[in-house]
Order: sequence, then C-alpha cells, then structure tokens
Amino acid sequence: SAQDSIAIVQDNLAHRADVEDFMKNSPDSPFARDTTIEYHGVKWFLINPYYRGISILHRYTNPETVSVFGTKGEERKNLRYGYFEFDLPDESGSTRTIRINAYKFTPHDKKRYELYRNNLSLWFTDNTTGRETYGVGRYIELGEEHPDPKFLYTIDLNKAFNPYCAYSDLFSCAIPRKEDRLDIALRVGEMKYHE
Repeated sequence: SAQDSIAIVQDNLAHRADVEDFMKNSPDSPFARDTTIEYHGVKWFLINPYYRGISILHRYTNPETVSVFGTKGEERKNLRYGYFEFDLPDESGSTRTIRINAYKFTPHDKKRYELYRNNLSLWFTDNTTGRETYGVGRYIELGEEHPDPKFLYTIDLNKAFNPYCAYSDLFSCAIPRKEDRLDIALRVGEMKYHE
C-alpha cells in the first residue's frame, strides 16, 4: 500500500542518517580507524519499497561448517545455517524468487562467536557487483535468530551495505561464496565507495 511504501522510505531515510552519523563521528568507524582515507559520504541507490522481502528462516536439517575466505586470504569457518526465500522484481518487471543463505559464526572465530553466536548474517554478490557496487559483495545483518521457527523476518535489501574493506585495505572481510551469487541486478542499498 501507499502507507507501507511511505513507512519503508521513512525507515530507510532514518537508517541512512544513522549510518552517516556513525561513519562521520564514531571512533569505531573505518574512517576513524584508518586516518589515511577520507570520508565523503556513503553512496546509495534510490530507496525502492519493492526490495523489502518477508520470509521465515528455512533452517538446514544438517547445517554445514564451510570455509569462507577473507580478502587478505585467510580462511574462516562459518555455519551455513539456513536460507530465506522471497520474491523481487527483476529488470524486466517480472517477479523473481530469490534464495539467500544465512550464516552464523562458529567457535573457530572465538571473538565474533562470543559476541554474535546467535546472529544471522547474509552476504551476496549480484549482477551489479564490481560495476555499480563493491567488487567483493554486500552484507545484511539480521541480528539474533528468533526462537519461533514461524517468525517472519524482514529482509530489506535497501539496507545492503559494504563491509569495511570497501573503504580501506586495513580491513579484511568475508568474500561471499559462489553459491551466494544472486542472478539478478540489485540496484538497491549501498553503491561503490571508491571509483
């Protein structure tokens, strides 16, 4: 509805203002931690309410610990925990069903596991990757898994963001696996920072 669309736009505008404030002012910002890079604003695609999906978490019967490599070549272990599935418009205006994996940290990454052991992380590449969007891929963090298996999660691709390695070589970030490539052009969320 029109009301829903307005609410989604307002939510995303508030989110983008929070991101801007964090990047400019937080001591945890990548720009505060690497003073050799200059902050000149996050670049975003236009907000599109149609790119906000709703899905239950389809948990894999036997979640698999998989190797995920960082941009500095280090191997990480993550739990390929489940997936979300929802419909999106494609470039031709037709509806496409996409499936995106959800990962969790494992005890191999002790620091992150202790802080975020129950958090659901999504990362992906798509047909804009390396051209309009960051060449490694983009992320969405959903926070903690809900205890109700029928809980409906909101996956707002307008909030897809670049990992810190998109701004500075100081950082290493997880590279989405081949199976995390989405065969669709997602012109929503964060764009490339560096040309």
